[in-house]
Amino acid sequence: MKLTVDPKPLAELIAWAARAIPNRPTVPVLSGLLLHASDDKLTVSAFDYDASAVATIACEVAEPGRIVAPGRLLAEVAKALPDRLIVDLTATDTEATIRAGRSDFTLRLLPADDYPTLPTPPEPAGTIDAHSFAAAVAQVHPATSNDDTLPMLTGIRLDTDGDQLTLAATDRYRIAVTDTTWNPTAGPISAMIPGRHLHDIVKGLGNGPVQLAINDSMAAFTTSDRQSTVRLLDEQFIDYRARVAMDTTITATVDAPALAAAVKRVGLVADRKTGTAIRLAFTDGEVTLRAGGDDIGRGNETLDSALDGEPIEIAFQSGFLLDALGAIPGKARIGMTEPNKPALFSSEDGSHKQLVMALRLS
Repeated sequence: MKLTVDPKPLAELIAWAARAIPNRPTVPVLSGLLLHASDDKLTVSAFDYDASAVATIACEVAEPGRIVAPGRLLAEVAKALPDRLIVDLTATDTEATIRAGRSDFTLRLLPADDYPTLPTPPEPAGTIDAHSFAAAVAQVHPATSNDDTLPMLTGIRLDTDGDQLTLAATDRYRIAVTDTTWNPTAGPISAMIPGRHLHDIVKGLGNGPVQLAINDSMAAFTTSDRQSTVRLLDEQFIDYRARVAMDTTITATVDAPALAAAVKRVGLVADRKTGTAIRLAFTDGEVTLRAGGDDIGRGNETLDSALDGEPIEIAFQSGFLLDALGAIPGKARIGMTEPNKPALFSSEDGSHKQLVMALRLS
C-alpha cells in the first residue's frame, strides 16, 4: 500500500472509527483498524462483532492495499501529525510507515487475513436529518442505564409511525420520550438499539441526511462517507406512551436553562452522602429551590414561574432534574399531582417528555 492524504481529514476519520474498537477485544486483531486503499479512496473500518464503523476519504493511491494497524496507537499518531503537511503512508505486510514533513512513524501491523468480514447492512427504511437525529438521541440517552444485567434498560427504543420517529429510554427512575420527523421509504419499524453505541454513532454523523436501515437483528446508519452498524437488543420494552400520557392536576411553566443553572448553584450545599435532593416549592408567580441542611449548610434561590393549580413542594435527585431540564431548550412545563408522585417534564411543543420519579419529602 502506498498513498498520500491530507492530515486533518485523516485524523478525524481515524478518530471516529477508533470509537468502535472494543475495550477488551475477544481476539487481538479486533484491536486494530482495517485500512483499505483503492480507486483514490481510503476506507477505515472497525468491528467487534456487535458494532462496526466504516468511513471513507479521498486520497491519492499509488499502490492499492489492505492492512490492519493498531487502532488506538494509529489514532494518537494521526492526531499528532502536523496539520499543514501532506501525509505519506506506505505499508508492507508487516509494518506501516507514516511521514509528514520531518515526522516519521513506523507501526507494526496485525495480520489482515485474520480480520473478520464486516456485516452487510439491511435494506434502507428512510432518512432523517443528522442534526435532528443527534439532538433526539441526546435528549433520551441520559435515561438509559449502565446495568447490563437487564439489557432493556441499556437500550434506546426506536419506533416509527408514518413520518414520525420516536425514541424512548428508561432506567426505572425516569422515562424519556422524544418525537421527531423523518422521511420513510418502507413500512413501520421498531427496534431496541444499545444506547451507548447509538450515542457514539450520532456524534460523528455531521450534517445532511442519515439513512436508517433496520432488520430483525441489526441497525445501520449511513451518511455520504460513513456507515455504522450495531446489533439490536431484544425487542421487549415498556409501554412508554401510556406512562407519559399521565393526567396532571398541577402545571408549572419555567425557563428550563435558568432553572437548571439555579439547580447547579443550590446543589453545591447538598449532601452527597445522602443524595443531592433539590426541593422545588411552586407558588403563584415563582418557584423557590432549596437544598442542604443544618450539618452542611443551605442554599435557596427563587425564580419566576407560572403555576396552574394549587401550590406544591416536590423534590428530585439533582442529576435526574438536570437531565430532564437539559433536554428542553426553552420553556419547560412540569406536570404534577402530589409531592411524592412522579412529575412529567415537557417541552412547549410536546416533542419531548420525561417522567421523573420524585423523592419522598421528610
